[in-house]
Amino acid sequence: MPILDNIAKAAKDFFVEDDHAPTNAAAPQPQAAPAFTAPQAGAPAAAVSQPEQRHVDHIASLLAGDGKDFIAYTKLVKSMASSGMSGPLLYQTAFNAYAALTGQDLPALLASAEQYEQKLQDDRARVQHRHREKQGEAAPRQGPPSAIVQLLAQEKQLQADVAELTKQLAEKTQQLQSTQQQVQAERQKANTALASYELANAAALADLHAHRQAAQSFLTKAGA
Repeated sequence: MPILDNIAKAAKDFFVEDDHAPTNAAAPQPQAAPAFTAPQAGAPAAAVSQPEQRHVDHIASLLAGDGKDFIAYTKLVKSMASSGMSGPLLYQTAFNAYAALTGQDLPALLASAEQYEQKLQDDRARVQHRHREKQGEAAPRQGPPSAIVQLLAQEKQLQADVAELTKQLAEKTQQLQSTQQQVQAERQKANTALASYELANAAALADLHAHRQAAQSFLTKAGA
């Protein structure tokens, strides 16, 4: 939001910390996202150093705010931090600007942060369940079975055909091997996609959580 960016640039001149807010106390700073470890499910997941753009865009859509929530506040915090502000002064000044723009109070701000964290966690649970559906580890909630499930069923049928049709053993064995290769390829694709999504989700959740913790710490002390 351009108005938030403009407010952030002028924040040092127009918004200051409350007189009773501590300014020299040691303050926790937002931490970087934790190192990501891909989950082990079936075939080993491929290592992913950066999330795919489609997953970054998906996370961004989940965090698309209305300009009056915790996402708007974190934009102010990040903008002011880029100008050299830090610690309690950063979070208090950003809150003063945020409150002046939106009319929201501290409880509403922290509740908004919690709602966004829950939103990310719920979406992660949904994606993980869908991943298990694709792997054939859970029954699909709706729609046709995944490609992996279909290929696993085909593999089973082909194995039965090989046992019954010994005269066609060579041909059926070749089909079986081809199907197994497709299963492995689809598993690898699904694991790579999940690892990418987990990386994007973990980074966003860690960023939100760090800012929420810092905001709760600094702003609660300031209002005490």
